[in-house]
Amino acid sequence: MQDVMPIQLTKQAVRVNGKSSIIVSASVFYFRIPRELWKDRLDRLKIAGYNCVDVYFPWNFHELSEGQWSFEEERDAEEFLRLVNEAGLWTVARPGPYICSEWDGGALPAYLLAKEGMTLRDNDPAYLQYVSLWFEKILPILRRQQVNEGGSVICIQLENELDFYGCQDPHGYIAALRDMALGHRIEVPLIACAGQGGLYEALGFADGVIPTCNFYPNDTDPEFEEKVLQYTQLLGERNQPLLVTETNRSHFLLRRLLSAGAKLLGPYLQVSGTNFGFTNGTNNWGKPLAFMTSDYDFGGMISPEGQLRPEVYEGRLLNRLIQAYGSSLAEALPTGEASPFRMDTAPASGLIGPTALPLSLGGHLVFLHNTSEHSVTAFLNIRHSDEAISITLAERSTIAVPFEIPLSDWKFSGQLLYSTAELFLLKTLANETIAAFHADNDGEMVFQFDEEMEWEANGGEVKKNGNRVRFTFGSQSSSSIIKGNASNGRRLIIVIMDRNTALSLEDIGLAGQIQTEPLPAYDDEPVSLTVSWSEFSIDPVAPVGPAKTRTIEHADYLEKLGINRGYAWYHAKDSMPSNLRREGILVRKASDIISVYTGNVYAGTAVPGGSSSFLPNAGEQAGEFTVRTEIWGHTNFDDARKPALRLNSMKGLQGLVAVSKVKDLSGNWKRQLVKEDRAKLADPAFDDRHLPVTGFGGWLQMERPMVECFRKSFETSRYADSWTLHFEDLQGLVEVYANGVAIASVTPFDPFVDISSCVTPGEQVQLSVFLDRRLEADAGKVILYEGHAAQDWRITECAEKELAHHAASKSIEASDIELPITLKAGESRWLFGKILPSPSEGGWRVKATGSGMKLSVLFQGRLVSRIWLPGGDARPVMSGGSPDSFWLPGPWFSGTEGDLAVYLEAVDPNGSCVIEQFAFIKA
Repeated sequence: MQDVMPIQLTKQAVRVNGKSSIIVSASVFYFRIPRELWKDRLDRLKIAGYNCVDVYFPWNFHELSEGQWSFEEERDAEEFLRLVNEAGLWTVARPGPYICSEWDGGALPAYLLAKEGMTLRDNDPAYLQYVSLWFEKILPILRRQQVNEGGSVICIQLENELDFYGCQDPHGYIAALRDMALGHRIEVPLIACAGQGGLYEALGFADGVIPTCNFYPNDTDPEFEEKVLQYTQLLGERNQPLLVTETNRSHFLLRRLLSAGAKLLGPYLQVSGTNFGFTNGTNNWGKPLAFMTSDYDFGGMISPEGQLRPEVYEGRLLNRLIQAYGSSLAEALPTGEASPFRMDTAPASGLIGPTALPLSLGGHLVFLHNTSEHSVTAFLNIRHSDEAISITLAERSTIAVPFEIPLSDWKFSGQLLYSTAELFLLKTLANETIAAFHADNDGEMVFQFDEEMEWEANGGEVKKNGNRVRFTFGSQSSSSIIKGNASNGRRLIIVIMDRNTALSLEDIGLAGQIQTEPLPAYDDEPVSLTVSWSEFSIDPVAPVGPAKTRTIEHADYLEKLGINRGYAWYHAKDSMPSNLRREGILVRKASDIISVYTGNVYAGTAVPGGSSSFLPNAGEQAGEFTVRTEIWGHTNFDDARKPALRLNSMKGLQGLVAVSKVKDLSGNWKRQLVKEDRAKLADPAFDDRHLPVTGFGGWLQMERPMVECFRKSFETSRYADSWTLHFEDLQGLVEVYANGVAIASVTPFDPFVDISSCVTPGEQVQLSVFLDRRLEADAGKVILYEGHAAQDWRITECAEKELAHHAASKSIEASDIELPITLKAGESRWLFGKILPSPSEGGWRVKATGSGMKLSVLFQGRLVSRIWLPGGDARPVMSGGSPDSFWLPGPWFSGTEGDLAVYLEAVDPNGSCVIEQFAFIKA
């Protein structure tokens, strides 16, 4: 047990100020919501009955560059916490240092990537020293906002899903973060969440840190309760509660978690938002690479614009149920195999349960879940009685029905023996108790009272047998109201309604009259809006913004050059002799987006994912290369399948080669099955004359797994200075030796290897390639790119401030146009519009229609979105929200109009690059 007053965590309950509570927490991320709307989102969350928010605090949102901090205006985290407290909500605070959250780098500042010898997210003194600087800023804010200081913070999460990451010393790392927190006088419980169930990997079981679980199942997984109950039991053995810090957003799933004993229900991203600025992440939700959209919306119950979705009312229904049972439910633990409830017949397909929670004040709450797409009927038997209770569940629905519930909280003496309707609201007033149930089918409820009661019914039937009373009701097309009067003058009002009415219920009057409010309806049809459009053409090879160009020693990653976000333009000299014909351009180890120009001629756009990319037929020599690069976002995850998906990966490029020869080396290799020392076979002097000659990977042998050595030599040009091998369509693993020197391991996700360091121009190169194949994996082709590395490098950067400056300076020179607007591949242009305010307070949702275009959208000088419309082979998977629309927040309009500036890049070399229209939808 961790007992930090006024917060107590035991396996039985979470107690805040001595009161046991089920914590129902929704993500509300201040850094993705305009400050003017923080209070509005909290107020909307309360409509759903939630009692808590979880909030990340992104390190790199507050440290703008190394040593430059900001906690003002939209970065005023303490003001957000004050608003949470004023709203009467609690806070699960999550300061990282790593947060994931599909945010740029998981919030780790990109300057850390350029620090030599540093190990991120581990017990590394150099890394922890930087973490301590962040904690020195954020932890004092959290300390002042702890519950015991009169604030809202009930616990603080250290790190985030560390079990997804290859941390070598989780115990030492989490212990170091814990010590920092304690050193800043943090007194509320410290927690650490497991993303894939690895409790030790997530926190090393460091003393004083409570493990929590993040679950992201299929909502209809029939075995989900079995999994969750194992963690409930495991944590219970440590006298710790099951706290689910993240899960899916459906209240159907939250009910399943509640039935399995969860004390904290934390659906992730119930309140959606926007990745303003250059804050998007990249991750492995694609093939495997994906770019996160600026729109950050997983379909939670509140949209980025603040619109209420139907799940708000599902949330209110669930939270009313939780409140109706109060501390008795908050202190309940699942019975597991000892449950007194069972199905009387074989359960119908898709029916899960019964799962029984024995309530601490007596009785049980029994959950049944229908995961199928059709209605099912359950026949529930209690304590092996002869009579089964029939309960029908609609498709994809769940119900929690009461058994043997003491009526002391109702201010009556007796029991609710059972009900086939769900109790979801209990109001205990001075002289009346109002109990509201919902059911969509015929049903009944049975009470045992210890006192005489007089009954009257409207819409139901009352049958008395001594002090036992049975109420029966039909399908609830209209509500049933049953009123009971006790001899002491107290009245019991029971109202039974259908589920849709329960969802829209606002209040119940003293006479049982129902007050409902329909779910809000939003018009998502575009409106006719007159926009004055203008354009300004941009030289695509000229850097945007006022930043100065500087000379660099060689091509290198942007972070090493002090550039952590936004665009950058690399310029370099073409060194290929004029008598040679260029076959293409090879860009080495590049990320995220590269658009290449030779002179003023567009060569193409690529998303190499940290690998290399070959752009064929890249035009004639022009003396100068320009590469426009954009950091879409540092990965918020760590995945070995793509270089740019490693957490420590950097952006930009490592070089550019004018390719003068493309040679297919796939044929005529000497082949040997590897059953001996690799060094011997890699030695250029190895006598391979006796080995069979075959194509690369072409030898037929059924042994699997199998490692083969393929040897081949080739001649090099005396004038070239760059040689790169491309293992095209490789489906195995390759280890490459050139002239006996081990160069690199090659995978299908990074199939390029530069062997230049082992090549002497004009001399022969001996290759030894070890191919490791499983099953019938294809070896693909081996292509050689020989060429001339670009020289004399220069760099120019452009972040949000510079982009906005350039837009403002060019808008006064813009010429009027009408949409659609078509660009040639490789062209860039500013598109400006004067936008009238929306009739709705939320502003505008704007949907872009077109193809082959990238858009960086500025509104009132702020970068509100980046969009890549369909078209072209380079476009990656776009994930996380709407890929083709953006939000213009209502509070950001000033006066009678707002300024829209869209930086357009035409990036499809083989298709149409056009903006057809922008559709404006009231937000």
